[in-house]
Amino acid sequence: MHVDVSGKTIVITGASSGIGETAARQLAAAGAKVCLVARREDELDRVREDIVRAGGMAWSYPADLTDEASLSAVSGRILVEQSRIDVLVNNAAHSIRRPISEALDRLHDYQRTININYLAAVGLTLKLLPRMLEQGEGQVVNISTLSSQVPIPLFSAYLASKAALESFSRSMLAELSDQGIAVSLVYFPMVRTPMSNRTSLYRHMPMMNVDKAAGWIVRAIQTRDARVGSPVGTLGSLALAALPGPVTRLTQPLFRQMDKRLAARLK
Repeated sequence: MHVDVSGKTIVITGASSGIGETAARQLAAAGAKVCLVARREDELDRVREDIVRAGGMAWSYPADLTDEASLSAVSGRILVEQSRIDVLVNNAAHSIRRPISEALDRLHDYQRTININYLAAVGLTLKLLPRMLEQGEGQVVNISTLSSQVPIPLFSAYLASKAALESFSRSMLAELSDQGIAVSLVYFPMVRTPMSNRTSLYRHMPMMNVDKAAGWIVRAIQTRDARVGSPVGTLGSLALAALPGPVTRLTQPLFRQMDKRLAARLK
C-alpha cells in the first residue's frame, strides 16, 4: 500500500526543531498541508515561513500540550481551521538519562516524561480522533524508540512513558482499525537531535541523522504500517519476549562497556 500525502492535512507535534521540523519540511515538499504544533511560537513561525517560502502549505499552532487548557484550545483551533485531519503525528517528547538509584527523590522526572510523552499524545489524539471517525478514515503515528525493544538501562522514565504510548497505540488499533483508523508506531534508534546532544557522553556515538529519521515518519504515513523500525529492534523484541531474563543479563555488560568507551573519548 502506498498513500500519496499530497493534499493530506497532517498535524505534527514537536515541529519546531529536530525530527518534527524535518518531517514537516519533507511532507510539505511532497504536497501535504502541515499543521505545526510546539511550545516555541517563534521557532514554529520560522519553520512555517520557510515552508511557505518554498511553495508549501503550513500553519503554526503554538501550545503547551502538557497543559490541559492549552491542549484543548489548540485542538479546538485546529478543528475549526482545518476541514480535515488526515494524520496526527505525536512526535513531541522529553528524555531523561539517569539511573533509578539516583532518582529515588526525583518522582518529577517520571511525571515530566509521562506528561509530554504519553498524556499529551493521548490527549491530542482524543481531541482529533472524532474528526477522523466522522471522515471514516485517519491515521495516528506515535513515535517510540528502539530502546523499548531491547533492555536498555538508565532511561527508566523515558522508556516507561513510551511503553505506555505503545500499549495505548495497540489498543487503539485493535478497537478502531475496522473504522478506518490506522495506527503506526515508529521505533527510532538514537537520532542526532538537540535532545540527544544535551547528553555530552553521546557526542561521539554513531546516530541516525535527522533526515533519515524524518523519512521514517513519511514512510509510516505512506505505508500505514503498524510498525516502522529496524531489523535489530524487531529481533530485540522477539528475544526479549521469549527470554527476558537471559537477554537482559546478556546485554547489560555490553551497555556498560559502551558507556566506558564513550566516556574515555570525552577526556
